[in-house]
Amino acid sequence: MPFNDRSQLDTSQVEDRRGRGMGKTIAVGGGGLGLVILLVAMLLGVNPGDLTNITGQALSPTSVNTGEINNLEAECQTGADANTRPDCRIVGYVNSIQAFWTEEFSRRGANYVEAQTVLFTGATQSGCGNATAASGPFYCPGDQMVYLDLDFFNELQSRFGAQGGPFAEAYVLAHEYGHHVQDLTGALDNTSGSSATGPESDSVLTELQADCLAGVWAYHATETGYLTQVTDAEIAQSLDAAASVGDDRIQQQTQGYVSPESWTHGSSDQRQKALKDGLQTGDMASCETPGWTP
Repeated sequence: MPFNDRSQLDTSQVEDRRGRGMGKTIAVGGGGLGLVILLVAMLLGVNPGDLTNITGQALSPTSVNTGEINNLEAECQTGADANTRPDCRIVGYVNSIQAFWTEEFSRRGANYVEAQTVLFTGATQSGCGNATAASGPFYCPGDQMVYLDLDFFNELQSRFGAQGGPFAEAYVLAHEYGHHVQDLTGALDNTSGSSATGPESDSVLTELQADCLAGVWAYHATETGYLTQVTDAEIAQSLDAAASVGDDRIQQQTQGYVSPESWTHGSSDQRQKALKDGLQTGDMASCETPGWTP
């Protein structure tokens, strides 16, 4: 999905912390534990700052990547930049997603509050605790920000077997902004403090709703002016990415069997179906779950 070359990017919606150290080490284990933490974070939606509690033991620290600090404002100005640079592409997606939700909320007589996306490498601080590359992309209600290490998209392919592609990235971002929409509408309150798991649990329904909301944006993406027509191949990229992070597929890969009673995000089939609901209707009403009023 190429961007319109003349569209103007708003880099104020993305905070670039790449290459900046935290001033302290972050607990990330060795011996493959980083992948386990990534899977647990994605499956459970836990606070990344509490990940050490999952293992019951202290983890050995790893250093933070301190590469060259980028300048998004100078490097990401137009859609043409988004067509050539991965980080500018993220800016373009964020701009498009938030332009849509701003208009949609306004149409419904509500006010959409923008949420920044934070790009980082290695580790950074969030309102939900320490964020690390191992925790994967997540939305933090505490500061209403989305956190993303761009290396995750390589993990999506190498670890989870996704085909990848630019629109797989768009799906991941749109899913996290789906959580922001849930936060603004109060839908996240319905799962606050709930520990229930399983295919019909509140946790799974919340994640599936975020998938559906991602599809609603994709349906309207070209209307925002940032993107050109969505192709069938791009839709396939997003559906493939949704399937790759299904609870059943991750469990089969990591433990060799599937245990539906412990699902927190939904199966590959559930996640694809939820995304398709939004993609096919473009209507928030299609994303209704118990307790949800768009």
